[in-house]
Amino acid sequence: MGAFNDKVFEVVRRIPRGKVATYGQVARLVGSPRKARFVGYAMRANPKPGNGEAAVPCHRVVFKDGAICEGYAFGGPEAQRSLLEAEGVSFVDETHVDLDACLWDGRAAEALASDAANSGEVPLGPPEDFDWEAELAEDE
Repeated sequence: MGAFNDKVFEVVRRIPRGKVATYGQVARLVGSPRKARFVGYAMRANPKPGNGEAAVPCHRVVFKDGAICEGYAFGGPEAQRSLLEAEGVSFVDETHVDLDACLWDGRAAEALASDAANSGEVPLGPPEDFDWEAELAEDE
């Protein structure tokens, strides 16, 4: 499928049951912080949706406001909501996940898997010169 999609699928496989990640969060975790839309394309092309061991649980990826995908490719938004609810994900309304309760902190998982973690130097935050405004900008 391509190196980008493979990285996306690997990150999405790490999202635990009962948790969700946003498209932008996944993009940042694969090292492409301005490619949230491309994460969506990867999710749509997911060759193994579902909950199984080899599956890529794309239903656990939501929009930055917690909204589930209106065009969820594997059965519509009702299917995505049903899969999430079955895993214990809570909702604040019909179409929005409770991000305060269910957002996965992938940074901790990534830090533990990194070389820095192996050397005992786990980063606790972004570098001092990190530009949040640029990283979180809407344009591609």
